Amino acid sequence: MIPKTYQEVIDLGDGRTISIETGKLAKQAHGSVVVRSGNCMLLCTVVSNYQAADVDFLPLTVDYREKFAAAGRYPGGFFKREARPSDGEVLTMRIVDRVLRPLFPKDYHSETQVMLQVMSLDDSITPDALVGLAASTALQLSDIPFETPISEVRVGRINGEFVLNPSLEQLKESDIDMIIGASADSVMMVEGEMKEISEEEMVEAIKFAHEAIKTQCESQLKLVAQVGKKEVREFDAAAEDEALEARVRALAYDKVYEVAKKGSSKKERSQAFSEIKESVKADFTEEEHETYGGLISKYFYKIEKEAVRNLTLDEGLRLDGRKTDEIRPIWCEVDYLPSTHGSGIFTRGETQVLSTVTLGTSRDANIIDMPSLEGEEKFYLHYNFPPFSTGEARPIRGTSRREVGHGNLAQRALKNMIPESCPYTVRVVSEVLESNGSSSMATVCSGTLALMDAGIQIEKPVSGIAMGLITDVESGKYAVLSDILGDEDHLGDMDFKVTGTADGITACQMDIKVKGLSYEILTKALYQAKEGRLHILGKLIETLDTPRQEVKAHAPKIVTTRIPGDLIGAFIGSGGKNIQELQKSTECTIVINETEEGEGLVEILGTSQEGIDTVIASIESLMFKPEVGNTYTVKVIKMLDFGAVVEYVEAPGNEILLHVSELAWERTENVSDVINMGDEFEVKYFGFDPRTKKEKVSRKALLPKPEGYQERPPRQDRDQRGRRNDRDNRRDSRGPRDAKRDEGSNE
Repeated sequence: MIPKTYQEVIDLGDGRTISIETGKLAKQAHGSVVVRSGNCMLLCTVVSNYQAADVDFLPLTVDYREKFAAAGRYPGGFFKREARPSDGEVLTMRIVDRVLRPLFPKDYHSETQVMLQVMSLDDSITPDALVGLAASTALQLSDIPFETPISEVRVGRINGEFVLNPSLEQLKESDIDMIIGASADSVMMVEGEMKEISEEEMVEAIKFAHEAIKTQCESQLKLVAQVGKKEVREFDAAAEDEALEARVRALAYDKVYEVAKKGSSKKERSQAFSEIKESVKADFTEEEHETYGGLISKYFYKIEKEAVRNLTLDEGLRLDGRKTDEIRPIWCEVDYLPSTHGSGIFTRGETQVLSTVTLGTSRDANIIDMPSLEGEEKFYLHYNFPPFSTGEARPIRGTSRREVGHGNLAQRALKNMIPESCPYTVRVVSEVLESNGSSSMATVCSGTLALMDAGIQIEKPVSGIAMGLITDVESGKYAVLSDILGDEDHLGDMDFKVTGTADGITACQMDIKVKGLSYEILTKALYQAKEGRLHILGKLIETLDTPRQEVKAHAPKIVTTRIPGDLIGAFIGSGGKNIQELQKSTECTIVINETEEGEGLVEILGTSQEGIDTVIASIESLMFKPEVGNTYTVKVIKMLDFGAVVEYVEAPGNEILLHVSELAWERTENVSDVINMGDEFEVKYFGFDPRTKKEKVSRKALLPKPEGYQERPPRQDRDQRGRRNDRDNRRDSRGPRDAKRDEGSNE
């Protein structure tokens, strides 16, 4: 029997709809929903253990996968099975996790898993615009404690008009690509890229998205009302002891405040806080430690956070002694690594990133093979965050989700500044060497320097800054912080990263931890970020104001040219013999891609200009077509009894026979009487000779005729033709007996 299903439909206002349905699939999950838009369908399930894990945090896992069958395709690779998640899938997991995590109760520590699976794809729908809605709806349908419905939407802008959940084709025309996550009351997450938009335009885009999200949150509540709201499960709340908290506060608050006010370094500050914590713990007996040990540490960190926040709100001072809008000292350097194609160091306070640039051909492009997206990236950025950058020793187990996310943000910040005319595939690698503050924004800055050092003619330099926020709901006080420290990220209410040029924003990433952030505060944060960005941009320009006009001597130069499609095979040669020999002799990399017009787009990459010139000459020689009536310089490369083989000087490799009769007006008995090996002279091109069916060139046609010279009639041909005609006439005059005899002889 088909189970009863429940459905709500969300009208997007332009003929498109989104349906959320439950009751048919995955009923053993604690909550499940199918979200559909067009032919795109996502199944989202949530499960949370009823027993708390032995940890002091929420062990939440968000998993997003796109099934190749959803697009009617086979997975690539040997095993023909979906394996580890792609970077695109990891990025989608992150935008869901960042919105969901703050809405679980702080003392809810049960292992929780949200699984999102794309079961059917539609080319006109981007599934990552639906994942937040799906995850939130599944949670609302479960008994898992979760504060309020949320949703996420994508916003584009085409010809000045905002577009909700644009397709991939529409995004190609859009100057904004943002994912916004929010509840009905508060914006909680923003991530995206822009083509140098203003702060006001960004705020308007967020407002536009928020209005659509409010409708989607309301639809979730309507669906839950249809099904019937499950009673939220009970869980063990964290133990509290007000008297113990007051005792820890009395012992620690003033000391922490004074240390925070000194404006010391990260290492000095951490050591001082640890000493205060030890002094607090020393005030308790062993019996009290056995009973309250966990609570003592918990209250100490709570009070430490409160003291630091109050210092900023009351006195406008920060942990390292800076004012709220002050940027840490910056120093930069380019061309630090001698063998890379480009390198740049950016150091801001206790954060340092060294970026490198590598130049390649289209063969080095980053291949994207997802069910929802196929293609390649000719500009991409990889971000590495080793444990030593924070003074830690821990195992490295592959690329983390954080590294994928931070690298993607920096890549989006820079990619629109790479001109379309750039012939190279460009790979930027960011190595984080120190971290206390935003290393992703330092990556943007060092990446800009490395690109300019490599000679990539970026349209404009890009800088980035991480902003923070501290608020007090009761007093209404707030402080927007520029260039936040790692501790300020942890202790604050917002982490807002903004990148851009002098003319506008190119990318952003925002996570807000408090409810009800006003657009007034958001706008102030954006404008304060602009001031900081421009300050940092000035430091970059002081180091290197424009891209180098040439790539480095040891870096490969790239030249592109085209050849007709019917000559591609001849250029490559049988089994690739020609192109392989050419690459070996010139030490160049040669790549041929067929264009939509059927031509061959040839990329020549090499460090030697001589080698590149040789490849170009080979292509030009292959494409060389002499024109009838034109004069060309040739070189004798082979002597024959009946003439000489000559080569066009301007197209080496193109050979033609110069017949002995075309050497001179006088009768030539020996070819060597007129020309010799290696001689260069001019000839006239006559095209195809209808008599010989071969191309004809002549040297004598460019020489003056000797005085009294007379053309000799081609008597031999006429005599031969006459004798043939006589034979034919004699055969026709024979009698029947002769003809019969001929037939017999043929038999």
